[in-house]
Amino acid sequence: MKKKIYLLMMLFSVSFIESCTKLEEQILDETTTTILNQKQAADGIIAPVYARLPDLFNHTNLFAAQEISTDEAILPYRGGTDWGDNGIYIAMHQHTYQSTDPNLRSVWLLIQQGMSRAITAMNTLPTNTDPSAKTYLAEARGMRAYYSMMTLDLFGLVFVKEDVGETSTIIRGEEAFQYVKNEFLAVEPNLDNAVGPGRLTKSAVWGLLARLYLNAGVYRDIYADKANFKSEDMDKAVEYCDKIINGGQFQLSKDYFSIFGSDNHSNKELIFAIDQRAELNGNNRLAYFSLSGDQFPLTEFPVANGTDGPAITSDFYRTWVNQYAPIDPANADPRFYKQNMSIYSNPSDSCVSATDYNINRGILRGQQYGLIRRNGVFLKCKDGKNFKVGKLFNDSRNKSTLPVEFTEQVDFTTAGSNYSTGFRVEKYEFSKKSASGRNFGDADIVILRLADIYMMRAEAKMRKSNDVSSALADVNLVRASRTNPAPMLKEMSLDILFKERGFEFYWEHQRRTDMIRFGKYEGTWTEKNNTDKFKRIFPIPQTAVDGASNLPGYLKQNQSY
Repeated sequence: MKKKIYLLMMLFSVSFIESCTKLEEQILDETTTTILNQKQAADGIIAPVYARLPDLFNHTNLFAAQEISTDEAILPYRGGTDWGDNGIYIAMHQHTYQSTDPNLRSVWLLIQQGMSRAITAMNTLPTNTDPSAKTYLAEARGMRAYYSMMTLDLFGLVFVKEDVGETSTIIRGEEAFQYVKNEFLAVEPNLDNAVGPGRLTKSAVWGLLARLYLNAGVYRDIYADKANFKSEDMDKAVEYCDKIINGGQFQLSKDYFSIFGSDNHSNKELIFAIDQRAELNGNNRLAYFSLSGDQFPLTEFPVANGTDGPAITSDFYRTWVNQYAPIDPANADPRFYKQNMSIYSNPSDSCVSATDYNINRGILRGQQYGLIRRNGVFLKCKDGKNFKVGKLFNDSRNKSTLPVEFTEQVDFTTAGSNYSTGFRVEKYEFSKKSASGRNFGDADIVILRLADIYMMRAEAKMRKSNDVSSALADVNLVRASRTNPAPMLKEMSLDILFKERGFEFYWEHQRRTDMIRFGKYEGTWTEKNNTDKFKRIFPIPQTAVDGASNLPGYLKQNQSY
């Protein structure tokens, strides 16, 4: 009798995830009634395929793997009491992560569960007679390809199977690249391009194919001293970027931070995103992750504060400073910072109405201002209506004389691990509709947007033929699209393009993949000097290896772990 190792892994993943996460799917799940019509049944089959994405892209799992492992984000042991977590975030940043890392285990399990649900949908939808079933079937298969692309990028392998009861075949390298590519190509004709960013569309597949081809040189030989970026791969990346750009369906957003606003579902720059609208019980936790515990972004929620999580490293901050010196980057580039509270530039503006109160966005530095809370309520001005705003102190940490003043220095020393060390990031907007305000945001989480299409096209042209003029035009087009745009670049190189991707896509779950592709991941930065090339991909969770132990050699641990 064939051993069902993959099914065993999936059963474990369900029990593990369900025990740690309460996610109420406010959409039709597996059919629970006999009176559902064919359309309702089809909706119920496809919904679970997407349902684990919010957990995968939450504030710890994939963010830890893609951001805290890089020069962009660092999460120290705050005050010696918070975010210690047995050193997992320190290990992630220093590239000493191991197969027991709980965030990597969650990432693995969530991807596997999403893949299992996609396969279940693929096996079920062909018997459904509703016209939507054909599109849903393409989405399910396309999402299986997307999950496979994630395991290839993160763990260096892909599972291939057509039924949840089968034992998967494991493939790597060229074979894995070809499999993912062919799966995307197979579903593209049957996808709908008019269903919004929360579902897989033709354009989303074109963008994912461009990303796949751009990284093909890495995926074929993850440990190569220098990736081989083939001309034909770069041509295909350009081809799929051209399809999206020439289609005219998407637009670069003039307001950079509206791309990450609480009502961004209709933003024309989004190509593929995780639907987090309030009516679907949005679960975006990225807005509160970096803020101070004494920053309260919403007047309606006196308990909706930050958590003093990750900061940007001084190394990443210095890339901005060096780009625009002697001008402050906040005054030079609209992607760096957006001031919404006038008290920062006019200290006398200390009374704000509830409708006007909105915290600043982007990279936050120095003394922070905001709502003042005493005994669990926000102070009001003399008129009894407007809210008092002023300098913030670490009251929630019982340090009422310690100002919330974000500093450039942040590291793993005692001084560098205090509650206010490090410049913080408020890229996604706090939800104005959430029932709790704090960590259930309704801003769609971006997976793919139009700016990335221009940037990928620029990079592909540079890698193929050093086409500086075309690359410069694409990058400057993105810059020029924003209100009060940053100065146009006058020269272009791969190093400049890498830096520009940091400016445009910081905090968007892309940095590790970018650093590996640009040959930067073995570099040194704040608190990190590990140069081991085997850390480019993560260890397979030990629980998965142990679960496959009855099939010797089936699931081999990645090298160096």
